[in-house]
Amino acid sequence: MGNPHVLVIPYPAQGHVIPLMELSQCLVQHGLKITFVNTEYIHEQVRDALAMMGGEKNQVSILLISDGLSLDDRKKPGKFSEAILRAMPGKVEELIEQINGSEGDEIACVLADQSIGWALEIAERKGIRRAAFCPAAAALLVQGFNIPKLIDEGIIDNDGNLMKKETIKLSSDMPAMNTANFVWTCLGNMALQKNIFGLMVRNNRTIKLADWLLCNSTYDLEPETFKMAPQILPIGPLLASNRLGDLAGNLRPEDSACLKWLDQQPPQSVIYIAFGSSTIFDPTQFQELAMGLELSNRPFLWVVRCNVTDEVNDAYPKGFLDRVATRGLVVSWAPQQKVLCHPSIACFLSHCGWNSTVEGVSNGVPFLCWPYFADQFLNESYICNFWRIGLGFDRNDKGIITQDEVRTKVEQLLGDEKIKARALAFQETAATNIREGGSSNKNFMNFVEWVFLAFGNKNLRFLRASNLSETFEQVGSTPLLKLLRALQARERGLLSGLVFDVPLVLFTVLFELAGVELIA
Repeated sequence: MGNPHVLVIPYPAQGHVIPLMELSQCLVQHGLKITFVNTEYIHEQVRDALAMMGGEKNQVSILLISDGLSLDDRKKPGKFSEAILRAMPGKVEELIEQINGSEGDEIACVLADQSIGWALEIAERKGIRRAAFCPAAAALLVQGFNIPKLIDEGIIDNDGNLMKKETIKLSSDMPAMNTANFVWTCLGNMALQKNIFGLMVRNNRTIKLADWLLCNSTYDLEPETFKMAPQILPIGPLLASNRLGDLAGNLRPEDSACLKWLDQQPPQSVIYIAFGSSTIFDPTQFQELAMGLELSNRPFLWVVRCNVTDEVNDAYPKGFLDRVATRGLVVSWAPQQKVLCHPSIACFLSHCGWNSTVEGVSNGVPFLCWPYFADQFLNESYICNFWRIGLGFDRNDKGIITQDEVRTKVEQLLGDEKIKARALAFQETAATNIREGGSSNKNFMNFVEWVFLAFGNKNLRFLRASNLSETFEQVGSTPLLKLLRALQARERGLLSGLVFDVPLVLFTVLFELAGVELIA
C-alpha cells in the first residue's frame, strides 16, 4: 500500500514557504511521502538560489502550478493576494484529481498554510483529511479569531477599518498590542488592507475544516495564547539545524563567505542586521541606520537586499563603506540560521518577522527590534514586553530612528546582562521542546501517527481537543467515557488524536500508539 501521501500547499511567499518546506522535510524523515505544491515563479527563485549555492539533495517531491500573475502584478501586494485567490484554487483542484487518478497514490492528507483556507475546502469536497499550518505566532491566529469581538466593541468596523486607536490585550497575560498595528491595519495600502482582512475573516470559517491546526511556536513562548486556543498545537521551532540539514526553500542565494568572516571576529562582538525579504527603507532612514552602526564602533554583518531602498549603491553615507571596511561586512543575503548560531554574534537587529524571531530565540540571541509591517509589531511586543529579551527603538518627531538612537540602544542592549540571561534561558526551553519527549516533539509525532492511522483507516473520525467536552456529553456514561478520560489525563497535545464512534479494536490501536494504558 505504500506510505501515506501528504500534499503540502504553502502561501507563495518566502516567510510562508520556508517553514512549511522545513516541516515537509521532517515529515519525510518519518516515513511520509510529501508532494510540495509550488508556484512556478517561487520555484524558479528556489532553484536559482540552490544552483548558486551548489545545490541540495531534496527528498520532497515538488509539483509546479502557475500563480496567474504578470511580473508587474507580483510587485503590487493587493493584486498579488487577489490573484492567488483567483488562479490557484482551480489549479490545485486539478492537481489533486490528477494525483488521485494514479493507482495506489491517493492523497491521505492535505497540509495547507492556514492563510489559504480554500485548500481545506477543496480537500473536504474530495473527502481528504486536512491539516492547517500557521507559519506565524499563534497570537496572530487568536487575533484573527477575535475579529467579531473587536467589531462588537467598536474597535474596528465590519470592513476592518480602525475606529479606535488604543492599546489593548486580548487576555491579561497576552502581549499588549496597538490597534493601529493589527496585521491588516498597518500595511500602508488600503487595497491590501481590504484583501487581508477579508482573507482573515474567511479563514476563520475555513480553518474549522482542519482536523489539525499546527503552529511554528512553543507552549513556552505563548502560554496564554495556547490556553485561549487549545486547538492550536505548537510543533516548533522548525529549524534546519534540528535535523542537521541545510535551510530548505530559501528564495535567495546565500553568501556563505560571511561565515568565514565571522570566524575572525571576537566572541559575542558582532551586530547582525537583517530585515527579511520585504522591508523597504526611506533613503534618509537608511543613512541614519548606517551612521548609527558606524557610531556603535562595533563589528557588524549587515544584510542589504538589492531592493531594500532606491539606488542601494548610492544610498550609503559618503565614504561609509571605506570607513567601516575593517569591522563591517555588507552582504546581499546570508545563511541566517548559521549566522545566528555563530559564537561571534552579540545581538540581532531585526524586522521581527516570525521566522527570524524563532531563529533568534532558538539561538539565545538578544534583539534590537525594528518592525516594518503586518505581524512584526506583535512579535516585537513579545520580544520586548513579554519575553523581555530585546529592546525597541524610539522615533523622533519626524518618524525617524536616528543614528544616535541606534548607537544608544546597541550600547544599552549589550550592557544588559539580565536580557542576555533571559535570552539564553529561552534558548534552552526551545531546545527542550523539540527533544524526544518535549511538547512540540510530542505534538509532531502525534500528527505523524494520525496520518498513518487516517491512511490505514479512512473511515475514522478524529476530534480536536476543543470538542472534548461535547464528546463527553455525546458518549454519556458508556465505557467509551472511561477510555476518553484516560486520554484526558494525558498532555493536551494527545487530545487532537481522539477517536469515537468506531470499533473498540481501533481505539486499542490508537491508545497503544499514544502510550495510554486501557482501563476496564
